[in-house]
Amino acid sequence: MRLLVRFMGFLFAAGTVVFLVGVGAVAGLIWHFSKDLPDYSQLQDYEPPVMTRVHAVDGSLLGEYAKERRLYLPIQAVPKLVINAFLAAEDKNFYEHGGIDYTGMARAGLVYLQNYGSNRRPQGASTITQQVAKNFLLTNEVSFARKIKEALLAMRIEKTYSKDKILELYLNEIYLGLGAYGIAAASLVYFDKSVNELTVAEAAYLAALPKMPATLHPVRNRDRAIERRNYVIDRLQENGWIKQADAEKARKEPLAVTNRSNGAHTFAGEYFAEEVRRDIFERYGEKKLYEGGLSVRTTLDPKIQVMARKTMVTGLVNYDEQQGYRGAMSKLDTSGDWGVKLAEIKSLSDIAPWRMAVVLETSDQSARIGFQPSRELGGAVSKQRETGIVTLDGVRWARAAQGATKGRAPTSVSQVLQPGDVIYADPLYKDGQPVEGQYRLRQIPEVSGAMVAMDPWTGRVLAMVGGFSFDQSQFNRATQAYRQPGSSFKPIVYSAALDNGYTPSTVVLDAPIEIDQGQGAGVWRPENFSSGKFQGPVTLRNALRQSLNTVTVRLAQDIGMPLIGEYARRFGVYDELPNYLSYALGAGETTAMRMATAYSMIANGGRRVKPTLIDRIQDRYGHTIFKHDQRECRGCDAPGGWKNQAEPQLIDRREQVLDSMTAYQITELMEGVVQAGTATVVREVGKPIAGKTGTTNEAKDAWFVGFSPDVAVAIYMGYDKPRPLGRGNAATGGHLAAPIARDFLKLALADKPAVPFKVPAGIKLVRVVAKTGMRAGPGETGGTILEAFKPGTAPPDNYSVIGVADADGRMPQQPPPPDSGFFMRPGTGGLY
Repeated sequence: MRLLVRFMGFLFAAGTVVFLVGVGAVAGLIWHFSKDLPDYSQLQDYEPPVMTRVHAVDGSLLGEYAKERRLYLPIQAVPKLVINAFLAAEDKNFYEHGGIDYTGMARAGLVYLQNYGSNRRPQGASTITQQVAKNFLLTNEVSFARKIKEALLAMRIEKTYSKDKILELYLNEIYLGLGAYGIAAASLVYFDKSVNELTVAEAAYLAALPKMPATLHPVRNRDRAIERRNYVIDRLQENGWIKQADAEKARKEPLAVTNRSNGAHTFAGEYFAEEVRRDIFERYGEKKLYEGGLSVRTTLDPKIQVMARKTMVTGLVNYDEQQGYRGAMSKLDTSGDWGVKLAEIKSLSDIAPWRMAVVLETSDQSARIGFQPSRELGGAVSKQRETGIVTLDGVRWARAAQGATKGRAPTSVSQVLQPGDVIYADPLYKDGQPVEGQYRLRQIPEVSGAMVAMDPWTGRVLAMVGGFSFDQSQFNRATQAYRQPGSSFKPIVYSAALDNGYTPSTVVLDAPIEIDQGQGAGVWRPENFSSGKFQGPVTLRNALRQSLNTVTVRLAQDIGMPLIGEYARRFGVYDELPNYLSYALGAGETTAMRMATAYSMIANGGRRVKPTLIDRIQDRYGHTIFKHDQRECRGCDAPGGWKNQAEPQLIDRREQVLDSMTAYQITELMEGVVQAGTATVVREVGKPIAGKTGTTNEAKDAWFVGFSPDVAVAIYMGYDKPRPLGRGNAATGGHLAAPIARDFLKLALADKPAVPFKVPAGIKLVRVVAKTGMRAGPGETGGTILEAFKPGTAPPDNYSVIGVADADGRMPQQPPPPDSGFFMRPGTGGLY
């Protein structure tokens, strides 16, 4: 018995020693791994990379920019269904354990022993808290050392942060595939829904993704993805978080995902979105743009943008088709599965309803075409094949661009299309309705151009078209293409004159003029568009209406190019204008954005406007960090509500770049251009419109810039590598650009009343003879108009003609620079 007692005592002592040694070893192990644990307190101030979202004025999404597509959601905004789905899939005891699930660890340990030596990856037993520790503070290294650190960190995190905070960090940090980080972004990427709209099946699928998002791809591994989704649904039902009927319904639901674009989400807004992206990048840098979670409210009006895009593209296509058909884009062997071959050819994604197709067979009366098949989410080519018919009506425009048949309309489809031709086609319309199954041949236009539509009172850009297709060319011609504005610059010259003592009735001589360019460069003889025709004395109104070059040159010579250069700088057309008379005719280079801004300042009564694509920018916390409108609103803050106080006032401290009365005078002159000048096509809008056309030397660019009281618009058309658009009237701004402006303004102003331009205080409206500008006699009404005069000015009682004294002699003038295009031989044309 004594021996037994001694033996038991020995065992107890040995056990105690082993226990103490074990405790010491564990304590030493904990001490060892605790020495270099990361600072988990940083989780308190954690700011994950969040994508920047850009919205149009109506709140619709315009674009998203991120390196990690993530939207941060506070836990209070996450639906209970989504929380339960992730707990069912990852850690059902999350709200009970202290950071470590010992049962799970034992299960993982047993599996590890069973698989020891098999080179299989050990089964994880990490709780959500441990995953937070790993994802935020550790690496993905597979080792016991990392697991020990992970467990230690998890216990410390549990003591420091609430369960909800830990779950919030987890749900916003995890990678869920397809470039989506966090549940908010994943919900949009996979299903194009907010988390509040997810069904049981959709929430279960997202919850299945954290462990292996690539393996559970919804297209490449659909069966396995559905199997894992259904496993999560089973766990939800097992835990009592959903009813059996809901579970059965969810299991039967197909796994339908949406291939959501990373680019511009508003149709036709690609150029605008990219310009906004560049703006934010320049303001705040790359990190803030792609990780800062900015909320950007832009000035884009989606309805007006679609109108601008539609009319601009129609104008470019109409002109291009008049030049003839240049042939198929490429050739394709149609034997076998033509769809797979056609899918390999890059097609433009932003020119709907145009679609790429291949000609399968042709006859005299029609051609059968096969459309490019779409690609599924995983990249595989769809097996569906769609065909259509191109009839003779669909190719009538396609006369040959070169060769003997140029100018002749085709008499059969086979003259235009051959099997294997890769083309674009869109639905054929008759009497305003699409003809089912029939299509029209299209071709990508070689000519390009730009349009900017702006609120003239604020400088807010309502719409922007930077070219035919952003997918074809990201070069934004509205802001990056510097082109000669031609005669659309003349209103700036006339504004300078009217602001410095001239009146609309001032008479200038329209007659031949010679400018000695000096330095052996010869004599420059600017001419009007109607070469060789001159009218003698004409008023400024009639000179601008008819866009007379010789009058503009004489006027510029009279007031001086330095003054014109100052006004060009004020209006923002040019940063610096050389003192050469040719620049008074628009020989310098500028952009459509700058021209729209300049005309906006005329339209709003002479106030400076700064063009902007952005109304407001907020940081990730909702704080406004940029606001375009800097006007002070006195009385807008009314604590206590309405108490019969005076109505609020907007205090506008913007610079007055042009006298308001001058602005009205030049507006009236440009109304004359629309009513009876070079832009009469715009009269069809049926609303008060002021504007000016422009056609550069050799007709390389065609312009229209103008405005109503509500919107300013600048349009140019021209080849990217400048070359003549044609000859004669057919290649002028009035023929090419003005019709685009007409069509756009008809749509944009359709629901606007016909409000006349506001007459500023001080202006006198005096009846004058339209031809001479002289005061009309009593009772004289025929051939007269009401002309605007400032205080202290009046219609002339007799002629005083600028330019008479030097009409027959040469006028010395500093020569234009060699690259201006204005070294002209006698008999060459000028600008129009």
